[in-house]
Amino acid sequence: MRLVAFLVILALFWLPIAIPIYWLGNDPNLVTILTMGLLFGGFLLLTPWWGKQVYQQPRLLQSYGLVGTRQNGVDLFKGLVTGLLMTLSLFVLQGLLGWLEFQTPSLALWQLIGEGLASALGIGLAEELVFRGWLLEELQRDYSPRLSLWTSAIIFALLHFTKPLPEMIRMLPTFPALLLLGLTLVWAKWSTRGRLGLSIGLHAGLVWGYYIINVGQLVQYSDQVSPWITGVDGNPLAGGMGLLFMGVLAYYMKN
Repeated sequence: MRLVAFLVILALFWLPIAIPIYWLGNDPNLVTILTMGLLFGGFLLLTPWWGKQVYQQPRLLQSYGLVGTRQNGVDLFKGLVTGLLMTLSLFVLQGLLGWLEFQTPSLALWQLIGEGLASALGIGLAEELVFRGWLLEELQRDYSPRLSLWTSAIIFALLHFTKPLPEMIRMLPTFPALLLLGLTLVWAKWSTRGRLGLSIGLHAGLVWGYYIINVGQLVQYSDQVSPWITGVDGNPLAGGMGLLFMGVLAYYMKN
């Protein structure tokens, strides 16, 4: 019930602003950025109040693992490097196997790196604070760690499918990897005594690497093997190789 109550309060503040933006906006990407930015901003404003009123914890964000310590910064950097190298290694290996060819980037490399890093850190911070911070901690107040782990990971994966039905069907092959990613990021948090730095860094590193490859149009698949191996629609999360690499990362974080 606490989860529902929190979401209802957040929606009451967010929807009156978000609905006009959806109605009046002409650029779908801009609309998404604005509405999701407002939603996360509302979350950040509501959380301290929620902590005081419900749990008598004025620093609820810190209890989620968002702490400004040197160690958390080190965790963030380690995760960022690990996630980036995992993503780039996946594409390099496929290139060595002859499954894809690298090509000249469509944008300046420094622009790809800078824009990708900023975008990735924003996504990593927002999603980790919500899923491995708020959601996981709320679940752990009532349920066992194992049930909380799986519930949060399933919700994380499913919420990536809040799209039109044709797009949902097209994205179905990504579900196993998204579920595994959700589990991995929880294990990353638990491995650092509840700090969020490592999970934020890992998430951001994975997004950063894929941003550079995808937006920069750095690869061209050779079609020597099935897309079910390299990734349906060029999405590495929708292929066997991406799932394999995600499994390696999950094993490393769990152990």
